[in-house]
Amino acid sequence: MGFLFIIPFILVPLVFLLVGGIFAFVFVRMIKEKKQNDRSPRLTVEAKIVDKRTASHGRGNHYSDIYSCYVTFEFESGDRAELYVPSNEYGLLVVGDVGLLTLQGTRYIRFERNREAGR
Repeated sequence: MGFLFIIPFILVPLVFLLVGGIFAFVFVRMIKEKKQNDRSPRLTVEAKIVDKRTASHGRGNHYSDIYSCYVTFEFESGDRAELYVPSNEYGLLVVGDVGLLTLQGTRYIRFERNREAGR
């Protein structure tokens, strides 16, 4: 009986430490990625939009969901990069568009469509 009484006093702090550790890990990783992007040179390269997707982060109510928008760009070398894109630009980008992508590390800056490429 005494052992069962002690379990919650051990388990509850362990769960809090685990959750706190996960938050700290994610926060440190985000800061590290931001610093790495800040140190990276700003590049403008020829790229093609090959895919788009959104990820919903919400509580199930469609109207209160928060969406993250991602676009996959393919470079002349055949390499691809999926970048987070602001939602106000996401709708303007079309799969198949070719143009100049400006990025800094993993940070999307802008995409300027090549008007001559046509569709």
